[in-house]
Amino acid sequence: MAPHPVVQAVIDLSAGAIGGAACVFSGQPLDTAKVKMQTFPNMYRGFIHCVTSTYKQVGLRGLYQGTSPALMANIAENSVLFMSYGFCQQVIRFTAGLPNEAVLSDVQKACAGSIASIFSSLVLCPTELVKCRLQAMYEMEASGKIAKSHNTVWSVMRSIMSAEGPRGFFQGLTPTIAREVPGYFCFFGAYELCRTTFADYMKCEKDDIGVLPIMFSGGLGGACLWLVVYPMDCVKSRIQVMSMMGKQAGFFKTFMTIARTEGVRALYSGLTPTMVRTFPANGALFLGYEASRKLMMKQFDS
Repeated sequence: MAPHPVVQAVIDLSAGAIGGAACVFSGQPLDTAKVKMQTFPNMYRGFIHCVTSTYKQVGLRGLYQGTSPALMANIAENSVLFMSYGFCQQVIRFTAGLPNEAVLSDVQKACAGSIASIFSSLVLCPTELVKCRLQAMYEMEASGKIAKSHNTVWSVMRSIMSAEGPRGFFQGLTPTIAREVPGYFCFFGAYELCRTTFADYMKCEKDDIGVLPIMFSGGLGGACLWLVVYPMDCVKSRIQVMSMMGKQAGFFKTFMTIARTEGVRALYSGLTPTMVRTFPANGALFLGYEASRKLMMKQFDS
């Protein structure tokens, strides 16, 4: 029998949290390189130079800067995202006049993921703000943009609270939502379409395609997301890091300033580590989500 809607929400939330943790542990060093290259595109010649320079300057610890807030960000985001994803699928069934147990098309699931991302953005923005500032702290101090760096989660949070108040934690919310809504349409759309293709080829149910097809489908979904929304993510990182120096311009002004003064290429700085990271990280995300959800749902099978 199907679980109660509240129990279903708890299952989706828990499975999303497990997937989010798996995503961080499998891709954090590459995410650090991405943020550094987005914020300081002229400081590094490329992805390898960024990773080796960070290792020489700060050691291996430097590549894992921001892991705690990244873990909080991903667990919070994916818990809310997948819980909202299940709820939004029910909303789409209701608006389309479908029964509660009806199987949605891949496009309908992509729409559910897109709507769900609005809710996840609200919990993602504050935690990602702290993560991005920690990741780019060394460069901010080395370039003279700030006098004193903060190297712990709590010191960054205290500095935001004292300088900007509670609203300061939502610096970059507009580009976060602008990134998430189209990005997650592509993310869930590509993931579900790829799973459908594997299921048709293997002549089995989508839930039974196995570990490698699930990981490949998740990686492809992540790749589609980043190719579509990367410039918006670059603007978000720039706003969240540079706002340490004081009031930062909004989304459109920052976007136009980067494009005009640094060129369009600067908006894609850090794309290489992002694309390298997307297959293991998003593969681990969906594997963690699907496997744990399937395990929990089994308890309700009659």
